Amino acid sequence: MGSSSLSFLVLLTLLLVMKNVECNPNYGEALAKSLLFFQGQRSGKLPPNQQIKWRSNSGLNDGAKANVDLSGGYYDAGDNVKFNFPMAFTTTMLSWSTIEYGKRMGSNIKEARDAIRWGTDYLLKCATSTTGKLYVGVGDPNVDHKCWERPEDMDTSRTVYWVSSKNPGSDVAAETAAALAAAYVVFRKVDPTYSKMLLRTAKNVYQFALQYQGSYSDSLGSAACPFYCSYSGFKDELLWGAAWLFRATNDVKYYNLVKSLGADDQPDIFSWDNKYAGAHVLLSRRALLNGDKNFEQYNQEAENFICKILPNSPYSSTQYTHGGLMIKHPDSNLQYVTSITFLLTTYSKYMAATKHTFKCGNVVVTPNTIRNIAKRQVDYILGENPLKMSYMVGYGPNFPKRIHHRGSSLPSIAAHPQRIGCQGGFDSFFYSSNPNPNILVGAIVGGPNQNDQFPDFREDYSHSEPATYINGAFVGPLAYFAGIH
Repeated sequence: MGSSSLSFLVLLTLLLVMKNVECNPNYGEALAKSLLFFQGQRSGKLPPNQQIKWRSNSGLNDGAKANVDLSGGYYDAGDNVKFNFPMAFTTTMLSWSTIEYGKRMGSNIKEARDAIRWGTDYLLKCATSTTGKLYVGVGDPNVDHKCWERPEDMDTSRTVYWVSSKNPGSDVAAETAAALAAAYVVFRKVDPTYSKMLLRTAKNVYQFALQYQGSYSDSLGSAACPFYCSYSGFKDELLWGAAWLFRATNDVKYYNLVKSLGADDQPDIFSWDNKYAGAHVLLSRRALLNGDKNFEQYNQEAENFICKILPNSPYSSTQYTHGGLMIKHPDSNLQYVTSITFLLTTYSKYMAATKHTFKCGNVVVTPNTIRNIAKRQVDYILGENPLKMSYMVGYGPNFPKRIHHRGSSLPSIAAHPQRIGCQGGFDSFFYSSNPNPNILVGAIVGGPNQNDQFPDFREDYSHSEPATYINGAFVGPLAYFAGIH
């Protein structure tokens, strides 16, 4: 081979390497932004170190209708309602992300803990303010959704919702217990006093969920449905809550509870509503990392779930777009993508630690098989897709500009001190084709449709609305890939 040919080959190799380096998303930047998003969703009195400056204090009197202080917590998505069922799941996933991937987060670990604590401080109030009651939400969703106003201007009824022995809510109670137990593991060493309070409350709330069984959807009616109806029932949350309490305490009581809950569903989804797959992966850790044969059932169930997700598996029930994105639902699809991707990175991490492989039919599945599918989902969300559109606001050169989000789409208090009433925001802002004046950095929207298309249209809430639980599950995979590169 001549020297010119050799030089050409070297140049070509260099160009390919540069192209790969250039195309790889900046996972560390995306991780920092995914956590910053939670500051934009805060309700209550904002701290001095608030970085998203266009937000101000809001909902300071939340709970007043029940004579309790329920200020704080998060608005779930683009509205001004605090729904504890998805908020607790978000908090659980942020905690799980920090437990699994904290060592890969670098300086972002502080922001992750802050995001968790903003959720748990509120959940503790909900669980301990009134004996015999668990508060599960603030704000009438049916009234709130008729308004387009800033959270700082809210004049809607801040109705307080709760569950009790007479009106049970095992699903929301067990999810709250899971969130508090998972956060206990996060804070155990860095804040022992706080963590003890988390664990004590988690145990009490779980006992309430177990003792007074029933679905919060039945107790709350139109305040829960169709917004966050517990479609999968409450048995998955009872399993999930017991699994987290076992992880937190290692107490055989919770192991026996996990076992007593018996055979359960094996879905092909994981979300704020359906926790089975998450519980299976969480419990499988004992089988894979500790070699504990008592947990092999969950190992098998986790692998059955993954066989339903992988595109080349004979048991796959998961569709993918031409661009490579998992499709689970036409509305807010990315919530399922981020949650499932979390389970993929976590199970592949467990597998890699023990050089474990398994089969879906005749297809051999290695840690890399799962990791590659997870990476494809993460990279797609961050802009490696047919539209070259990042579905994380403020990340990359091209991202959604007209997200379905009240605070982001309306001028800030600083820019427009005059109040904007319930109906005042529709004509000038909601129906406007202008980009949102405030960039909600880090927000991940509902995402593209099954044809990889995204209209970036504010009224199209099923694709353009961000949500806490989309981000909550994405923090882990971002930390995983940020730690590798």
